[in-house]
Amino acid sequence: MHATSTPWYAHRWPWLLMLGPATVLAGGGYVAWLAAGHPDALVVDDYYKQGKAINQDLRRDRAATRLGLSLRAEYDPRAGALAGRLAGQSAPFTIYLAHPTLPQRDLRVFVKPAPDGSFSVALPALERTHWQVVVEGALRDWRLAKGWDAVRTLEIVADKP
Repeated sequence: MHATSTPWYAHRWPWLLMLGPATVLAGGGYVAWLAAGHPDALVVDDYYKQGKAINQDLRRDRAATRLGLSLRAEYDPRAGALAGRLAGQSAPFTIYLAHPTLPQRDLRVFVKPAPDGSFSVALPALERTHWQVVVEGALRDWRLAKGWDAVRTLEIVADKP
């Protein structure tokens, strides 16, 4: 006597065995899509140029120290403004906000301070991330730099000589 058997697809165990490889294939496809659509923007092509730029930045940091510069600013998201004071300088300067991973979200703001160094500039809504802030003279002769989360008060003080 020969018993009739049900086809393979009617049983659960073949489907459970196929679930693992199917999950790996779907996950691999998703990771490939992410890698193709979001290229790594943090890789530097010319390391020699970057090394020379670091030395120039150190000279500009020392110039900020000689001038005794310090910046204190607060961001008001409701007003969309960054207001504060640059002590030790009343000439125009630039504030550069670098996004940690997406260069298309970097911001550069030109600031004309009042004679006492106070300023207020319009800034679009900043996302809560770890911004790298670089404040530099209009002639790029001095520089202040620090990380900032856009929530707390931004305070950058040049190193003591």
